[in-house]
Amino acid sequence: MDVRLWALCLALGMLSSCQQPAAAAASRRHDRGSGADRPPHIIIIVADDLGWNDVGFHGSGQVPTPNIDALAFSGVTLDRYYVQPVCTPSRSALMTGKYPIHTGMQEHVILAAEPYGLSLQETLMPQRLNALGYVSHAVGKWHLGSYKKAYTPTFRGFNSFFGYWTGREDYFDHVCVRHGYWGYDLRRDMEEARGAFGQYSTDLFTQKAVEKIVAHNASRPMFLYLAHLAVHSANEYEPLQAPAASIDKFSHIADGNRRRFAGMLSKLDESVGQVTAALHETGMLDNSVIVFTTDNGGPAASFDFNAASNWPLRGVKSLLWEGGVRGAGFVWSPLLKQRSYVSSNLMHITDLLPTLLSAAGGDPGTLGDIDGIDMWSALSNKLPSPRKEILLNIEPSTGYRALIEGNFKFIEGSSLNEGWSGWFGPSGRNDTRYDLYQLMSTSHAGRAMRQMNMSVTEDQWKTLRSQQSITCQKKPSPRRTCLKTACLFDLLRDPCEYSDLSAAMPAVTSKLRRRMEEFQRGMVPPRNKPVDPRANPKNWGYAWVNWGDLVHPPLP
Repeated sequence: MDVRLWALCLALGMLSSCQQPAAAAASRRHDRGSGADRPPHIIIIVADDLGWNDVGFHGSGQVPTPNIDALAFSGVTLDRYYVQPVCTPSRSALMTGKYPIHTGMQEHVILAAEPYGLSLQETLMPQRLNALGYVSHAVGKWHLGSYKKAYTPTFRGFNSFFGYWTGREDYFDHVCVRHGYWGYDLRRDMEEARGAFGQYSTDLFTQKAVEKIVAHNASRPMFLYLAHLAVHSANEYEPLQAPAASIDKFSHIADGNRRRFAGMLSKLDESVGQVTAALHETGMLDNSVIVFTTDNGGPAASFDFNAASNWPLRGVKSLLWEGGVRGAGFVWSPLLKQRSYVSSNLMHITDLLPTLLSAAGGDPGTLGDIDGIDMWSALSNKLPSPRKEILLNIEPSTGYRALIEGNFKFIEGSSLNEGWSGWFGPSGRNDTRYDLYQLMSTSHAGRAMRQMNMSVTEDQWKTLRSQQSITCQKKPSPRRTCLKTACLFDLLRDPCEYSDLSAAMPAVTSKLRRRMEEFQRGMVPPRNKPVDPRANPKNWGYAWVNWGDLVHPPLP
């Protein structure tokens, strides 16, 4: 085995599981040739419930994220990047390139015992990439349907899957508790992975991702979808979990929930570094595109039992305020012609499918009637965005809806969680105990960037951080709500959504309302279904299973 691969596997505690694949990968490094004429490897890393202010590249210093920052500052950070307010809709948008209103995924999330999923009529990202010769692997969270096997990852384009089907679970025992039901939820393809009991999810998923990288035959392009549980809360009885050593590193954080969250976040950052190191050691990094994204805004101040930070943005996960939908994300690749800059282009999670297909040498025009826009050329060449508007969502059951056009945001209605519409979470700007640039430079990802001559200087780092600073106007009291009449905000001048302009700019408000009505007329009905008690894991050996394919026990 190549000495660097040996060291990598040893550091990850997985020497026996990657020894032979690593040896083969090391041998292949020397004869794979230039990657310039090959489709790039595509790696998407999804952080679950990560807040705007939980990454160092947005300016916070409370919880260092050196590996994430090393890639972000060496690539293109996405300053006006939007996701959906909760995770199933975001994941459906990523996989299909369509707004959730066009797939029926616009209302809430798929709960564990609900018998529906993302329509089987939709062609997903791995299927699109496989048609170009890719080998696709999924690790981590699925949450797009699992009541029948046809909805699960290996039946939707992925060659392999290791992870869980539902929306959340315990980080150590891999049990998901929903609807008062209790069941194990960890699988290798379709089989239960009981042997992983007790292993911390973030480490476990990192190990499986690295194994796929090390074992991969780099003569074919790889698509790796690594969707972490972190930093989502676990089950309600113990929502914030990390190894004790990781939590203890942040003993200076007085708030116990935020301290535990910091441990979870640091493990997520370690994962990004270990995956980057594996790509670098196998020679795959020089022909890779890495996308990092959250699935929605952060749940702060104990919302959903969590402690994320969206400072200074208004709102939390599940809301259409900026704190719920303005996402932390970046695109990294040595194939980008322009790098190390902050993109102020409007971009939406639906854009990732056509953008990555374009980067892979495919034709986004073959994707049919989608909402995503190919951003590859704009990002690579630092050009203006072809996207001019973003539909944030429409909830038909409540009338809660929002739309962005240029700098203006139209928002109307309210969520059941509207009480959380104030921004929450620490700023982290006053915490100077860490040398963040040094931590970034010496991280796994930072060392890889330096060896590839893609690292940034400390002056560049300071400039890029400052360019993503958000300045709020004076906070009004009381703050405007938009339940009875729509609000209009100028996000360029008022990113914290303090000053409603609907009365001062009625023509713009009316224009955006008409555009919203156009979207609403083209909306398909939500696919949501009520809980099916036959899903109860006690009927299936206390595991969450594809119960719709199985002989149903009698209804109670």
